[in-house]
Amino acid sequence: MTPTTDFRGSRVIHSARLADGDGSITEDAWVRFEEGMVVARGTGADWAPADDVVDASALAGDGALLTPGFIDIHGHGGASAAYDEGADAIRIGRDMHRSHGTTRAVISLVTASVDDLARQVAVIADLAESDAEILGSHLEGPFLDPGHQGAHEPSLLRHPTSADIARLLEAGRGTVRQMTIAPELPGGLDAVRQIVASGAAAAVGHTDADADAARAAFEAGASILTHAFNAMNGIHHRAPGPVVTAAADHRVVLEGIADNIHLHPHIIKLLFDVAPGRVALITDAMAAAGSADGHYDLGAVKVTVKDGVARTDDTGSIAGSTLTQDVALRRAVEAGVPLGEAVRALTATPADAVGRGSTLGLLQPGFVADAVLLDADFAVQGVWVGAAPAR
Repeated sequence: MTPTTDFRGSRVIHSARLADGDGSITEDAWVRFEEGMVVARGTGADWAPADDVVDASALAGDGALLTPGFIDIHGHGGASAAYDEGADAIRIGRDMHRSHGTTRAVISLVTASVDDLARQVAVIADLAESDAEILGSHLEGPFLDPGHQGAHEPSLLRHPTSADIARLLEAGRGTVRQMTIAPELPGGLDAVRQIVASGAAAAVGHTDADADAARAAFEAGASILTHAFNAMNGIHHRAPGPVVTAAADHRVVLEGIADNIHLHPHIIKLLFDVAPGRVALITDAMAAAGSADGHYDLGAVKVTVKDGVARTDDTGSIAGSTLTQDVALRRAVEAGVPLGEAVRALTATPADAVGRGSTLGLLQPGFVADAVLLDADFAVQGVWVGAAPAR
């Protein structure tokens, strides 16, 4: 089904199993949208006539599942387009991810020079003014640990300075939603405080931080752990590292890449067990998502994708993913995550993580009418995008 965007009449979607962003499941549910907003919901057949009526079971079959629109707070591209290539590439990638249920996204940028990043952030700020599906930008670099560079060009990594961060935030004109920092770097904790003071989320990632350094970052205001377990120290019984520290801190959201490549299914389930209600399922998708195997650029790094797995040509490090969020939902449920919690991790939790939880992530009155209809195998059968949420 072609995604329907910015519908300005009334619509009822009925006869669905509704998995909402609060983790709840409602059988035989209906939801009413008016002028791009959710205005009512219920069960059975007590819904009023509408301009557009969608029978979920007729469209998606037995087991039709309705959820809020997915929100990806960490993705770099798709459909052979990399988001750091500019506005047209962002539109191409977003079209593909929307068809897989991602109705709103934060546009992530890999490490580049501060000059280049400032230009890229400004482009995203311009797009966000005209396209409400774009929630802003995520700077994943350049303030990262060279020992945990992953797919980031090491020659471009640098220590954070107040001037560099201020320049990037200014270029974003209030649309920088997240910035990943290795907090153990010189100036790292001051950078966390500066980012948080701007209204953006500071994230700990690509880091050599031990438990104490991670705890200091969270005390300084960092509230996200960038793709948990990847590009950071793992869990040791005498050195718990940043993952356990984040899981123990109820202020912190842990990103997870549920593709069975970045994380084993047992680890996907573990994330949900140790941080209930605080997992955000991200794609970390690069340009090859929704496209063919082959050779790609991820910023300044050359990447080869084989059998859907992206790795850097020089070091063989995993280089983002080819994941879409509908597949992340399927993988999480296959790993044993309860359906309601998996949906929460794609909707309300990421919305909250970037400060948009008051209008996005739930199919409840007063929220934006973003919705996804899936069949019993979690294949997307319908996507609806509602009004522009309040900023």
